[in-house]
Amino acid sequence: MDEHVNDPYVKRAKAEGYRSRAAYKLIELDRRDRILARGQIVVDLGAAPGSWSQVAVGRVGAPGRVIALDLLPVQPLAGVSMIEGDFSTDEVLERLVEALEGRQVDVVLSDMAPNLSGIAVADQARAVALGELALEFAEAHLKPGGVLVMKVFQGSGFTELLAAIRRRFVSVQARKPDASRDRSAEMFLVARGKR
Repeated sequence: MDEHVNDPYVKRAKAEGYRSRAAYKLIELDRRDRILARGQIVVDLGAAPGSWSQVAVGRVGAPGRVIALDLLPVQPLAGVSMIEGDFSTDEVLERLVEALEGRQVDVVLSDMAPNLSGIAVADQARAVALGELALEFAEAHLKPGGVLVMKVFQGSGFTELLAAIRRRFVSVQARKPDASRDRSAEMFLVARGKR
């Protein structure tokens, strides 16, 4: 608790009106890789509590569109369409596709992570499965040349997931934003130029 309360990104998020410190991960990735732009259609997978959607809607502006999805409820955000449900189910995927209204997506953001069980092998397998779902969605709905940003964890299945992403995108960069805690095994893949 002490670490959280004294975390400079937590303090900054509170002062700047972001829902969580995670906003700064996307801000840093966007500053470095120029992911988000005015007028884009963005899908935010694993959106709760909504800080990535806050950043995205600020970047794409009124001509753009942000659709956020999470298993957990997310408090409404101006300019963001929210879908609550399990992304791994056909019903929720259909609701997301319907929200796109036939349009292709410029950017897919995936900050999805499984609820941790404490069993490392099972947790890693579930994290990779979520990554595969995000990749399948991106493959089906991203515009040619589109961008996928995905949280990943190194471990069993990571190499295969990375290879699958590389087959579908022109370039893939691994990033560890400063806002990501050092002890966290998370990193982010920025895949550009969907083939």
